[in-house]
Amino acid sequence: MLPDRSFFYRLAEAAKAETLPRFRAGIDVVNKEAKGFDPVTEGDRAAEVAIRSLIEAEFPDHGILGEEHGSVGLDREHVWVIDPIDGTRAFISGVPVWGTLIGLQKNGRAIMGMIDQPFTGERYFADGNGSTYSGPDGERRLQVRDCGSLSNAILFTTSPHLFVGEELARYREIESQVRLFRYGTDCYAYALLAAGHVDLVVENSLKPYDVGGIIPVIEQAGGIITTWDGGRPEMGGSIIAAGSRAVYEQARAILSR
Repeated sequence: MLPDRSFFYRLAEAAKAETLPRFRAGIDVVNKEAKGFDPVTEGDRAAEVAIRSLIEAEFPDHGILGEEHGSVGLDREHVWVIDPIDGTRAFISGVPVWGTLIGLQKNGRAIMGMIDQPFTGERYFADGNGSTYSGPDGERRLQVRDCGSLSNAILFTTSPHLFVGEELARYREIESQVRLFRYGTDCYAYALLAAGHVDLVVENSLKPYDVGGIIPVIEQAGGIITTWDGGRPEMGGSIIAAGSRAVYEQARAILSR
């Protein structure tokens, strides 16, 4: 038995109860990296515990891949993929582009997923048949747009500083060809792509939990999301997402050189 929309919403509400009260509240931040800065907050940890508790109670035979509390049962048919706060840097900066990502895989393939933004009250959900939006604008089906070509595209990436060497050169080449580019929106960029507001997202160094909840939302809204070499994106890595086949092919031709 697979979960329904109401269960995903229960998971999102459980996470929201832990994250939203801590947003813009002067929270304690721990750096996970000896070199550089990879922050984690109380909200990350508490939200993941809340999500995992509900899954373990309702679907005890399912596996869980989580960012903060490890993984269990990754060889099982169904595996949940959890990122309690995607965009922790935005979270600790008071910028509402972070989100809670919840995905479900069947035999390694992402089939259901949610991008939840508690502060704006927006949910982007893929149920296996299509993607929907619910929030201040009401409820509607999500559908990517076709802007025609790379020269008409709006491009997002979290930060160009995450690219180095040849990857940076390829990214900059794409950036030089698009109509508009923007930085710093984390998972929210993918939500905007699924909703038909932007056309292309290019990123690297992503983990499985960074994309697990996003993949179904993009694909079931009619978009494309793969690795730069055209492979399945479930394991993360260097990722490209696009609203149309033409923009995808033009961008990937540069990225896969």
